[in-house]
Amino acid sequence: MARLLLLFLPGLVAVCAVHGIFMDRLASKKLCADDECVYTISLARAQEDYNAPDCRFINVKKGQWIYVYSKLVKENEAGEFWAGSVYGNQSEDEMGTVGYFPSNLVQEQHVYQEATKEVPTTDIDFFCE
Repeated sequence: MARLLLLFLPGLVAVCAVHGIFMDRLASKKLCADDECVYTISLARAQEDYNAPDCRFINVKKGQWIYVYSKLVKENEAGEFWAGSVYGNQSEDEMGTVGYFPSNLVQEQHVYQEATKEVPTTDIDFFCE
């Protein structure tokens, strides 16, 4: 069985690689509520529309709710970006899609947990399908 898995593993990796691309990193560290960055930090509301410049980001409409999962640590002259998923009636097809957005675009409405864990980003944080 292990040999069979070893035969199919390179093909599986090749198929995954064809359907996505690793983009440039926006930061080398992020702040999260936990070591795996899976727990929701806060609920924020978009103050204006935002059109995603590439697949690392999410489109946001004014008034939409966004669950925030991590906050990139600002470096040099880069903007400050947070990672989250859109929630709301205005864009049902994007509900559950996680991506980055500028932090100055939103106003936090409810903080569930403080983002106190500093975690290094990895290539998968900036992977696009």
